[in-house]
Amino acid sequence: MKGADAVSDNRTDEIVIAEALGGRVRIHAARTTALAESARKLHDMYPTSAAALGRVMTVDALMASDLKDPNARIVTSIHGDGPIGNIISQADGRGNVRGFADNPQVYLYRNRDGKLDVGMGVGHSGTLTVVKDLGLREPFTGVVQLQTGEIGDDFAYYFALSEQTPSVVAVGVLVDTDYSVRAAGGLLLQLMPDADEETIEAVEQIAHTMKPVSAYIDEGKTPEDIIRLLLPDAVILQHRGVQWHCGCSREHYLDALSMIQKEELEQMIHEDHGCEVTCQYCGKKYAFTEEELKEALAKKSHVEDRQHGNS
Repeated sequence: MKGADAVSDNRTDEIVIAEALGGRVRIHAARTTALAESARKLHDMYPTSAAALGRVMTVDALMASDLKDPNARIVTSIHGDGPIGNIISQADGRGNVRGFADNPQVYLYRNRDGKLDVGMGVGHSGTLTVVKDLGLREPFTGVVQLQTGEIGDDFAYYFALSEQTPSVVAVGVLVDTDYSVRAAGGLLLQLMPDADEETIEAVEQIAHTMKPVSAYIDEGKTPEDIIRLLLPDAVILQHRGVQWHCGCSREHYLDALSMIQKEELEQMIHEDHGCEVTCQYCGKKYAFTEEELKEALAKKSHVEDRQHGNS
């Protein structure tokens, strides 16, 4: 069972939403092990790339769990100067998440403790962009500079600067020796506007003393277990399903072909006699015939003629 009312066991991915400390703290906790492993397998990822993408997708899923419209979506783009390159993730109001990284085969670890060096893989310089498409005329876009490349710190900075919401963002992906994702999850603690100094200190104490979220998940704890362990007075508000789902289609890419430059379409028709498009999110390939490209070109010409007629 999936969706807003889904309650799962300690193996199924899910997000739990709660409030605590008299309603002055809102909590989102997630287990995303299957989600991160799906991305890892689809993209043949090495540990550091898998951890970076898994962290980004987890925060995207946490943010999207507040979306009321199932068709609304959140798209996150990280453009860092590390070897992983660009990381793109997308989550919608149905709990569907997908993502990819430019370079999926990066394996870096820190010599001092042997842990994956996500910050070095992502880079310490660059931007984090969040686009919230809520079905309104214009989507909300927030852009901040990367702080550490470790993802959690960068999103905490984003929430503070772009959404004016002080937040603790903890995300982790534990990769096993065979490169599979053994445990993944995230925790988002956000202070409400009426939070007092005592509440702030309590949240800071939790942030300083809690174990990595992936460690809790690896121990078999559910997101609800983690919330109740850290905030015993928490009131559980909602369980939501979360899963990998791409949703790409031939129709989508055929429409996209009609949006590219006319000269490029004509070259594909006359020189290549067709084309093949690969979805960056899931790797699925779509082949289009010369006739289909001609239809896309005719559609493009028709749209341009109408635009010129109205100008």
